[in-house]
Amino acid sequence: MDYAALYRRSVDDRDAFWREQAARIDWHTPFDLVCDTANPPFAQWFVGGETNLCHNAVDRHAATQPDQPALIHVSTETGREETLTFGQLHTEVQRMAAVLQGLGVTKGDRVLLYMPMIPEAVIAMLATVRLGAIHSVVFGGFASHALASRIDDARPTVVVTADAGSRGGKVIPYKPLLDEALAQCSHSVPHVLLINRGLAEASMTAPRDVDFAQAREAVLDAQVPCTWVPSEHPSYTLYTSGTTGKPKGVQRDTGGYTVALATSMAQIYCGKPGEVFFCTSDIGWVVGHSYIVYGPLIAGMATIVYEGLPIRPDAAIWWSLVEKYKVSVMFSAPTAVRVLKKQDPECLRRHDLSSLRHLFLAGEPLDEPTAAWIGEAIGKPIVDNYWQTETGWPILSLARGIDPDAKTRLGSPGIPMPGYDVKLLDDQTGAELTEPNRKGVLTIGYPLPPGCLQTVWGDDDRYVKTYWSTFPHKPVYNTFDWGLRDADGYYFILGRTDDVINVAGHRLGTREIEEAVSSHAGVAEVAVVGVADQLKGQVARAFVVARDPSRTASPALRQALEAEIMQTVDRQLGAVARPARVDFVNVLPKTRSGKLLRRAIQAVCEGRATGDLTTIEDPTALQQLQDAVSEVRG
Repeated sequence: MDYAALYRRSVDDRDAFWREQAARIDWHTPFDLVCDTANPPFAQWFVGGETNLCHNAVDRHAATQPDQPALIHVSTETGREETLTFGQLHTEVQRMAAVLQGLGVTKGDRVLLYMPMIPEAVIAMLATVRLGAIHSVVFGGFASHALASRIDDARPTVVVTADAGSRGGKVIPYKPLLDEALAQCSHSVPHVLLINRGLAEASMTAPRDVDFAQAREAVLDAQVPCTWVPSEHPSYTLYTSGTTGKPKGVQRDTGGYTVALATSMAQIYCGKPGEVFFCTSDIGWVVGHSYIVYGPLIAGMATIVYEGLPIRPDAAIWWSLVEKYKVSVMFSAPTAVRVLKKQDPECLRRHDLSSLRHLFLAGEPLDEPTAAWIGEAIGKPIVDNYWQTETGWPILSLARGIDPDAKTRLGSPGIPMPGYDVKLLDDQTGAELTEPNRKGVLTIGYPLPPGCLQTVWGDDDRYVKTYWSTFPHKPVYNTFDWGLRDADGYYFILGRTDDVINVAGHRLGTREIEEAVSSHAGVAEVAVVGVADQLKGQVARAFVVARDPSRTASPALRQALEAEIMQTVDRQLGAVARPARVDFVNVLPKTRSGKLLRRAIQAVCEGRATGDLTTIEDPTALQQLQDAVSEVRG
């Protein structure tokens, strides 16, 4: 069956398609109903079935291939490098589960993780779902206030943390941040489980705080069976980054998520049992949940858990791991590639990448110059894919496991993946746009496929109002992204629907302007935002990181480069899309997951408060931004 036929079947004959995909995982109790749509916009998948996420990720492989590598940990921060087989991972997960049980964790309880990228973090996630409990991972190093709000929302029985993380050789103590968060919380956390790495002092408050190493010694022979849970039982909650006000916890089920990941690993990523998958994200983000932890393990692959930067000790580190561990599938982000773009190109040719079939990129729009550059540099197919924290797996991509020769299209994340009934709607009328190259709001028809969010944790009304109420009388999920579809069915993401600039009556997407600016050979990175203007309503303003810093070493040189960039935009989009000005900075403000903080950039430009910036990767980026804006105002 070709992919087009498979996709149509997944939408038109939904239940039959997903019944077949459900055979990819183990069920303790078979399901009775594939999809319950009796209460839209909610949907329940594989109703009546019982399964366990940890069983499908660990136990079933430990039983058949106990000596096969499962978890490969590499830390360039501490020099730690080790491999756990499926058999060893099975043992360690049971030990962790026994420790959590001893701290009172039972089915339905929440376990919050505030952890660096170490094996114990993955083991704690697996142990939690093994017990039928629900984990909530908060990115390690988040500020105390943001952490406290998530603790209050999740109301965990146990918080699992470490003494510290490390980034770029700088130790980041976690325990003091957690202690401060706990002091701010209204929810009283019964226990804190500490993994002590010996990186920083960690004060212990008895009897609340428990040392994991000591607790583990008491349960070395533990055998903790999986708790079988209904398919619709929550597996985890994950708070969307950059949330203001009350945190928005995406709630994921168990059975649907397991089936969706198993399907995506086979059909999209073409991952095979016994191979190695390398995702460079972090478990604090949805990509880490789906494609560092659960997806590869469910597929019977080894997964690399990497702690460190892409350029330390040098820009060849990732490729050295591809060679050493014979990685077949790699998953990273466009931001990381742009970082590599600034390094010695020889680093990309230093290692044998013959084992690598594909490099997938996601997390933000992938511009054409970056895609073309990395594809040529490593000589491998580059596959963009588009999805969200809410969906848990790709909405748009190319199904390499079904059609390995599918043509990529630079600038496009691809075509709809199985089960996603993607529609482009007119933002004013809600009418479906069926003609090619029409810009509309990207939506997904009801029901969402397996693996997508069930609801917002503890707030069904917010789920309905946020995602399903934009277009009255139309049962569609709003992604809040602009898109268009070309004549061949490839989609292009044009930016957030709330990132539209209205310049003197002309509606322009920041994404379109960024594409034009980034096509200039002298541009390494760019962020474009709309800034209030008394005359035109809004104007576009571009902040650029130059590929060659010497081109911005003097005012005259900066002006010359700015003029060239303006001309580039004029040629591609016309004078109406030309930024009001181009400012040059050394680094752009981003979250730790690599997403540009466009709203913060806009706030600085308009002299407003930037709001909660606990997710920012490099605080100096904001200061550079403020200096550039102040210089112009002055």
